[in-house]
Amino acid sequence: MSNATYNIVEPSIGRADAMIMNRSDLTQRVLRHLTKDEAVVAGIGHTNFDLWACGHRPQNFYMLGSMGLACSIALGVSIAQPKRRVVTLEGDGSLLMQLGALATVATISPKKFLAIVWDNGCYQITGSQPTLTSTSADLVAIARGCGLTRSFWARDTEDFERLLDKACTEDGPWLIAARTDTSPPAGATERDPSQIRDRFMRGLGVKRSWPAEGGEK
Repeated sequence: MSNATYNIVEPSIGRADAMIMNRSDLTQRVLRHLTKDEAVVAGIGHTNFDLWACGHRPQNFYMLGSMGLACSIALGVSIAQPKRRVVTLEGDGSLLMQLGALATVATISPKKFLAIVWDNGCYQITGSQPTLTSTSADLVAIARGCGLTRSFWARDTEDFERLLDKACTEDGPWLIAARTDTSPPAGATERDPSQIRDRFMRGLGVKRSWPAEGGEK
């Protein structure tokens, strides 16, 4: 299906037309769509806190401190393992720091890549200072301008589910943006970078599984 035909079938709405939804609820909906050991890269702060609280998977990577690099890390995983579907969860403030990553994803065009953006219009974890999406920036319009033609706002939870169904079964790359509230996360990620990296490597099969008698190999 050509991009032109696809865009006729799937018209895009603007940010102002999207309903504000709960980030933790949407994260749970994402996890329910994961059935084949998909890799999930979650951006810093509440984005990965929610992912951790919704149920740990060895294929989850929880970023600590590297703000704005979720899409870049996920792209690296997609390049290394092109047969594995890779999902990245990122906040609006973080994505605004590294917009060039969207153009890079569009240029490389990994077929099993899905970026999901939580846009609450603020830097919530540092004091809720407003981001530019609260005034003028539309991340879906920016993504499309970068060449990611399969980029859409989720109008509501039903539309979010529908877009997820398509993004998890059809070729991409995809970007789904959702407006979210400022509810606190349900928990907090264990902050052990070496353990997070080790679990993720084992979950992706690039490091040996834990031996039966314990110990590292």
